[in-house]
Amino acid sequence: MMGFMTGEETRTTVSPSIPIRSSAQDPDLRTPPTRAWMTRLVIAGIVLTALNLRPAITSLGALLEEVRDGLGMSGSVAGLLTSVPPLCFAVFGVMAPRLARRFGPAAVVCAGMLAIGTGLVLRPFVGGTAGFLVASALALMGIAVSNVLMPVIVKRWFPDRVGTMTGLYSMALALGTAAAAAVTVPMTRALGGNWQSGLAVWAALAAVAVLPWIPLVRAKGTPLSAAPTETRAPAGAGAPAGVAGAGTDAVPKAPASGAREEAAPLRITRSRTAWALAVFFGLQATAAYITMGWMAQIFRDAGVPAGTAGLLLAVTMVMGVPLAFVIPRLATRLPHQGPIVVALGLCGFAGYAGLYLAPAAGAWAWALLLGVANCAFPLALTMVGMRARTGAGVVQLSAFAQSTGYLISIPGPLLVGVLYQHSGGWGLPIALMAGLMVPQIVVGVLAGRDRTVEDEAAAR
Repeated sequence: MMGFMTGEETRTTVSPSIPIRSSAQDPDLRTPPTRAWMTRLVIAGIVLTALNLRPAITSLGALLEEVRDGLGMSGSVAGLLTSVPPLCFAVFGVMAPRLARRFGPAAVVCAGMLAIGTGLVLRPFVGGTAGFLVASALALMGIAVSNVLMPVIVKRWFPDRVGTMTGLYSMALALGTAAAAAVTVPMTRALGGNWQSGLAVWAALAAVAVLPWIPLVRAKGTPLSAAPTETRAPAGAGAPAGVAGAGTDAVPKAPASGAREEAAPLRITRSRTAWALAVFFGLQATAAYITMGWMAQIFRDAGVPAGTAGLLLAVTMVMGVPLAFVIPRLATRLPHQGPIVVALGLCGFAGYAGLYLAPAAGAWAWALLLGVANCAFPLALTMVGMRARTGAGVVQLSAFAQSTGYLISIPGPLLVGVLYQHSGGWGLPIALMAGLMVPQIVVGVLAGRDRTVEDEAAAR
C-alpha cells in the first residue's frame, strides 16, 4: 500500500543482530512514491470536467435562431429543446450513484466525458429535429452523471477543503459556460458561417477532459476508483492528503482491515432540509436554463446584434467565475447561508425588472445582475457538501437534490417558449422568471440552516 511518508519519516524497529540495509542499497526498501501526482490529476480532472458541463447548452443558446431555421422548429419545439437538459439531468442523474458503486466515480465521469464528445460531434449532422434531440440527450447524459458525482469526488478527495474545491469547480464550470456563449457565434463565422461546425467544435474540449481520468480509473485502491459506499481507505492506503484530522467535514475512517464500511441506508426523503435543497436546486436550475436557452434571443428580439447578444450571455455566465470561488468559501464560513440566498435573489429581481423595462438600453447592467443571481448554483453545490456529514450521505443528497431539482426545472424553459409564441412578446415570460425568485429565496433560506440530513432522517 502507498502512503504519504518520506524515507526520513519511515521508521522500522529491528533486532540488533540483523543488519539494516538502506533504500539505496536495496530497491525493495525504497519508500513508495507519494500520490501527489494523483491529487494533481484529480484537480485537473475536476477542472476539465467542469469546463465541459455547459458548452453543449450555451453554444446552442447562442445559435438557437440558426438551429431553429435550419431544422424548421417552431417556438414551442424550441422551448422543448431548451427543456431537454434538465429532463436528461433528472433521468440520468439518478443513475449516477448506482453506476459509481459498480464502476467507481472516476470511470463514470470518464465515460461521461466520452458521451459528451460523441453527442456533440453527432448532433449537428444527424439530420432532423428528432436526431438532434437524441444526440443532444447522449451528451446531456454524460453531463448528468458528472454533475452528480463532482460534489462526491470533492467531498471524498478534499474533505477539509470542500468550499475551496467547490469554488474551483464552479469557477471552471462558469468559465466553460461563458466561453461557449461568447465565442460560438464568431467561431461559427470563422468556420464559414455553418452552424453545424460551430456546435460540433466543442466536442474537442470533451475529448481533452477524458485524459486525466484514464490513469485514475486504472489506479486501484484510491477513493476515485472505489465505490461511493466506501467511506475512506485507512491511513497509508492511498487515502487523499488532508483527510485525517480534517474536522467535521472529514469522512470517518474505514475499518483497519481495509474492508469497505457499508453505510446504513439513509432515508433521504425524511429530511426537510433535503427537500428544501432539492426545490432550491430546481428553481435556480429553472432560472439558469431559461437564461442559457433564451436570454440571447431576448436581446436579439430587442434589436441587439447576434454577436453582441452572445457576448451579453457570456457576461452573464462569466460573472460566475470570480463569484463561484468567493461564494462557496463564504458559505462554508457562515452558520446559515440564508443571507447569501436573499442577496442573490434580489439581484435576480433587479435583472428581470430591467430586462422587462429596457432590454436593449441597459443590456449590460441586466446581464451583470442576472450573472450574479445565477451564482445560486455554486451555492447549492456547496450546501450539498455541508448538509451531509458522511461521504455516503453526500452521494445520496447530491443525487436526490439534483435529480429532483432537475425534474422541477423541466417545465420552465418549455413554458417560456409557449408563452413567447402565444403572447408574441417577452413580457409574460420575464414576469414568470421574476415570480419564481420568491419561492427560490424561501426554500433557499430553509436549506441554508445549520443541520444535516443524517440527523433529520434519524430523528424522524
